[in-house]
Amino acid sequence: MSDKQLQNSFTTEYKQWLNEIKQKFQSSQIKASIQVNSTLLEFYWNLGNEIVEKQKNSTWGSGFLQQLSVDLIAEFPDIKGFSKRNLELVRKWYLFWKQAVSQIEVENTKQLVSQFDEEKSQQVVAQILQIPWGHNIAIIQKCKSVEEAQYYVQNTIKNGISRNVLIHQIETNLYARDGKAITNFETTLPPLQSDLAKEITKDPYN
Repeated sequence: MSDKQLQNSFTTEYKQWLNEIKQKFQSSQIKASIQVNSTLLEFYWNLGNEIVEKQKNSTWGSGFLQQLSVDLIAEFPDIKGFSKRNLELVRKWYLFWKQAVSQIEVENTKQLVSQFDEEKSQQVVAQILQIPWGHNIAIIQKCKSVEEAQYYVQNTIKNGISRNVLIHQIETNLYARDGKAITNFETTLPPLQSDLAKEITKDPYN
């Protein structure tokens, strides 16, 4: 084999290896960003629960969230997400998913009651923690039911769509046009080069 052929072989193999390294690194970036995103949203979930409980069981007035916002921003000035508006969205987001109910039959009667199903709760939370906060807010603000919202959560991750595409799909009622039932959700990474992957890695809330 000539020197030129050796050089070409080296160049080809090196470029292939370099590409593999880049893909592995990008995958690691996405995994890390998803972990950060999930941790943040888990914090929001618990915060939403505590806000609801405090408002229900205390005599704190309407200025409660404003004061909480002021105190948190003073303590963490570089962290985005503690504005009064965002705290209100945290509460709304938590209540939207918390009020997902399952109808159960009580003591073999035909009487139905609404009861939050813990297993379903865990599955739902696992899903919504996979997408950025902005996607979550768009979904709860624009979807009319939990079933519709779940559809868009799953579709977002499966197809790796950006928030703008997500909003367009909701506004054009893809859920009704697609007509697909919700299936068991599989926790997977969004497609490597997808808009969702890029938005997760650049989300300012993270």
